[in-house]
Amino acid sequence: MKRILLTSAVLTLLAAPAAAQAKPSGPDRTNAAQECRAERGDSTATREAFAARYGTNANRRNAFGKCVSQRSRSEERQRDESEDNAAKQCKSERELDAEAFAAKYGTNANKRNAFGKCVSQQAREAKAERDEADAEKIEARKSAARDCRTERTEMGREAFAQKYGTNANKRNAFGKCVSQGARS
Repeated sequence: MKRILLTSAVLTLLAAPAAAQAKPSGPDRTNAAQECRAERGDSTATREAFAARYGTNANRRNAFGKCVSQRSRSEERQRDESEDNAAKQCKSERELDAEAFAAKYGTNANKRNAFGKCVSQQAREAKAERDEADAEKIEARKSAARDCRTERTEMGREAFAQKYGTNANKRNAFGKCVSQGARS
């Protein structure tokens, strides 16, 4: 019995660090929440498209939380990939000319912190580029949502549902319209 308790305690302690690392960091969640607020927007059309895209319960009221959860994982992945790629880029740049590399990136007296400074700078730049691409996608979805709302008003709900709806009750028409519009 003691052996079972001891084994389970050790396994619990070993699993805790892995579970702690699986969660996105605070800045990742903060950035994700900002992106979700921007995507949700203020207009009725963008809020409706947002709920259709992220909401999973019956009344689609959990959309913001689902968006933040999904985007924070994406932010974490982007940050990790940026750091990995930055390290590779800096390593190859350092191999070309170590002295020039140290002079360019090193800031302390012996220029020994050059690699870390290089990785940090490269990762920041790569993350900024990805954030800019994400912002462009958000704007495309918001624009598509406005266009679809206008089209639905002009066509009428029934004709709009027939044109874009693909499930049995055609209730996914607005989301499908926004998805098509954002892609094009």
